[in-house]
Amino acid sequence: MISGEYRYAMDDKARLMVPAPIRKAIAGNVIVVTRGFERCLMLFPSDEWQEFERKVLEATSTARKPDRLIRRRLLGRAHAVEIDRTGRIVVPNLLREYAGLDKNCVVLGISTYLEVWDEETFRSHESDTDELYEEAVDDIGERIRF
Repeated sequence: MISGEYRYAMDDKARLMVPAPIRKAIAGNVIVVTRGFERCLMLFPSDEWQEFERKVLEATSTARKPDRLIRRRLLGRAHAVEIDRTGRIVVPNLLREYAGLDKNCVVLGISTYLEVWDEETFRSHESDTDELYEEAVDDIGERIRF
């Protein structure tokens, strides 16, 4: 399981550390990086990426314009990157620019994938969505009774 919140600095060569506990949960040394939502990146272990990609392809059609946009932005911009000996990945420039990653990053484990955020963008997003989060907790609490 991929979980936890970590803070790392991206170096001048656009390298970012993959947290050690998460590296242990990933089979192999390749991770797929793509655009996420709300200006973050999503990182998938190869097996989870294949499952995610399959679900996106099944749920979309090349005949529908909104579906083509989803395919282009999620699947078309994906890059397989290697985790080096020291546990770092190089974040592709276009993806780094999309997420506004410069120096300080937040890495979140979300069960089957990771999100990578610029630290300031993450703080702002958290603050802006506090009320929505409370509503979502109330809604899901009624459905799963935790």
